[in-house]
Amino acid sequence: MGGPHHRGSVAGIVAGVARGAVDPVDVVTEAVDRCRRSHAALNALVQSRADAAIAEASRLADTPPGPLAGLPVSVKECFAVRGMVTTLGIRGRASALDRDDAGIVTRLQAAGAIVIGKGNVPQALYLHETDNPVWGRTFHPTDAGRGPGGSSGGDAALVAAGCVPLAIGNDLAGSIRQPAHACGIVGLLPRAETLGGGGAFETMPRLVGQRSRAGLLARTVDDAEAGFRGLCGGPAVGATPVHGLRVGWWDDTGPLTPSPAVRRAVAVAVERLAAAGATVTRLDPEVAAEAAWLHLGILSADGGADIRRLFAGERPIDPVRRILALAGIPGWARGLVAGACVWGGRALEARALRRTGPRHGAALSGLFSGRAAIDAIVARWAAAHDCIVCPVSALPALRHGSASRLLLAASPCLLANLLDLAAGAVPVTTVRDDEESGRPRSNDPVEVAAIETDRGSAGLPVAAQVIALDRRPGIAESIVLGAMRAMAMAGRGGVTSPIAG
Repeated sequence: MGGPHHRGSVAGIVAGVARGAVDPVDVVTEAVDRCRRSHAALNALVQSRADAAIAEASRLADTPPGPLAGLPVSVKECFAVRGMVTTLGIRGRASALDRDDAGIVTRLQAAGAIVIGKGNVPQALYLHETDNPVWGRTFHPTDAGRGPGGSSGGDAALVAAGCVPLAIGNDLAGSIRQPAHACGIVGLLPRAETLGGGGAFETMPRLVGQRSRAGLLARTVDDAEAGFRGLCGGPAVGATPVHGLRVGWWDDTGPLTPSPAVRRAVAVAVERLAAAGATVTRLDPEVAAEAAWLHLGILSADGGADIRRLFAGERPIDPVRRILALAGIPGWARGLVAGACVWGGRALEARALRRTGPRHGAALSGLFSGRAAIDAIVARWAAAHDCIVCPVSALPALRHGSASRLLLAASPCLLANLLDLAAGAVPVTTVRDDEESGRPRSNDPVEVAAIETDRGSAGLPVAAQVIALDRRPGIAESIVLGAMRAMAMAGRGGVTSPIAG
């Protein structure tokens, strides 16, 4: 029945299956075949359940049609899928069999979606770079010298390459929005009250006050909205009209200077919103920069102890080991090490050392007091603004091996994580030839790595981020979806990968 379906929209596939015009077995088989054909170039779907998925699709005719019936979906490796494994890229966990499905998988199945397998992740979900010794490295869909971001990088690459129309990831520090930005697709991060954490493996179970949230990756805003509606339903679900929307914005990226294309992407997004009838006002970006430091401080307050426990004596890969070593420097020594970094020309690393690391007692309470102060400022903003538009990252897709050095590139994402705000990333433009340079000269290794990232980046996608200030479940996500639709790159909201063929 019908022709090729892998390029079909989420709503189109579901509607076709529901009226009998599209055979869900054909849709799922096509998705599985495309994953196989792209695997050598991407290495993104690292655990396939092809036979089980096709069997599930064949049984759909015997069940009432769900809101996502027949839709092939991938899920991040940290979500349990019965009969598969949750390794987190750690060899010692290669036999950690999933006995039950994670909550988000059960929810997908109840909606009629077909999980075709698991997408690759960074080791311990600890980087914005998808590489580990169990499954290997995942490659960017259009530039083999770069990665798709992380930690939901495998699933982002699958969506960008046209292998699946929808994927499920999670986000504690930009892990949905960063790979969406890198791959030129849409990422939607609902509030915790709306979708929850999805039952993902808790890599940091002792973390106080912060948790990862499940979210969606899709090729277009329409696909993200359809997937979100299928999972969450309710009368409030659907994009908010942009006319009259009150938008605050900034184009700064915190401690790391933004690439020229990143600033332009925000300008383009704001222009499109204004043209659609939104009112736009520039806000103070220092609030977001402080929020990023506070969030990183909270995440690192245990000195990396939770992540170390995952390895059970196994040696982490070098980039993870480097971050864990920095995280574990005791408080009494951090000032000394930071001073040595300044002396050695590593000013950004010195600042990070002073703002992160082991905290307890009054020092930890101070971080939460700082969060409360940021929350109060954002609440005042919410009286006059519906959402914020800002960068997703300081940089386009990172080169392989650079993520541990460029951790601060993700700073613009962290305000939404700190305060549990709904957020999304949507591709707005691509890097121009004249935007491969323009950063200030520097000897700081972080800035040098950023300069190298910009070099050769022409043609890579650049997203802008929307953060909803309204906190009502459903309404918040509707605002994000509406703004992203107005901001999206003309005609589609995504960048087509040559792998999609």
